[in-house]
Amino acid sequence: MTDLLQKLEAIHIRFIEVGKLIVDPAIIADMKRYVKLNKEYKDLEEIDKVYLDYKNVLGNLKSTKELLEVEKDPEMREMAKMELDELETRRPGLEEEIKYLLIPKDPEDDKNVIMELRAGTGGDEACIFVEDCFRMYTMYFKEKGWAYEVINSNEGGTKGYKEIVMSVEGPGAYGVLKFESGVHRVQRVPETESQGRVHTSAITVAVLPEAEEVDFDLNMADVRRDTYRASGAGGQHVNKTESAIRLTHIPTGVVAECQDGRSQHKNYDKALSMLRSRLYQIELEKAQAERAQHRKSLVSTGDRSAKIRTYNYPQGRITDHRINKTIYNLNAFMNGDIQEMIDALKMAENAEKLIK
Repeated sequence: MTDLLQKLEAIHIRFIEVGKLIVDPAIIADMKRYVKLNKEYKDLEEIDKVYLDYKNVLGNLKSTKELLEVEKDPEMREMAKMELDELETRRPGLEEEIKYLLIPKDPEDDKNVIMELRAGTGGDEACIFVEDCFRMYTMYFKEKGWAYEVINSNEGGTKGYKEIVMSVEGPGAYGVLKFESGVHRVQRVPETESQGRVHTSAITVAVLPEAEEVDFDLNMADVRRDTYRASGAGGQHVNKTESAIRLTHIPTGVVAECQDGRSQHKNYDKALSMLRSRLYQIELEKAQAERAQHRKSLVSTGDRSAKIRTYNYPQGRITDHRINKTIYNLNAFMNGDIQEMIDALKMAENAEKLIK
């Protein structure tokens, strides 16, 4: 108890200190430091609010107990006992909330994301499943009130997409969507299959935290820019002008393309954001690989080659293999009702962090 209060008091002191720093003109002038401190302030604000509430409960508990020791009046004693019961009921809930808030937070969790869906094994059926999952996610975004925009897409041979890349903007988007990274396997009878046999196909989903200029210092001298004529759907204008942009980071060979917008300038901005996020992800993965030697997380390993989930249409189920959770409402799930699974994964991650 004393350790917890000392930790919370130190957080309270830091919260006041950061509050003073973010209004300091010298800090405001240093954008990189200001953004970092502003984020820290928002993170500490929630803990500080609960801490003050908890401190108030502990103070009232102490004074109520002291009152009961000296108070003789039966009516006053009854009121004090009622207050004591109420305070004792509130206390464990606040302690649990504090424990949860003190779990080390992934600094990337509050970021917007770049989400990449790609067809894997299964040919046309995998391309169709990319489209199905794209629809599933966009319906979920709509429910959350998040905004998304397609940055790049390549259509499949007959139906669906070989690849869809989109940006997603919403509070804590990366913290929610990071659990979707990995291989998603689908088992169903393809539309083209006359024999009615169940086929297994797979797609890969990659969720990258969107890197801002303050996160990743990209040297533009290392970037080659190419323009080309967009292919696929989009009408006459898209195919007649060289509005599509391809950016190549020469030292690493990482490529980002955008051809979905009509404006070359907008396509360039989107491709640059994607390139910066991909390079930032490489840096993050290096850091995560180093951390993984000390602790292995079951839930969010970041390993995109790991099979994380199976969508079985004949049985109407979705199974997440990381936490062995199965949900039997495939139709609703594919219509964007995925929150239950995300919540279960988040709980599993928090449980891991509490143990460590």
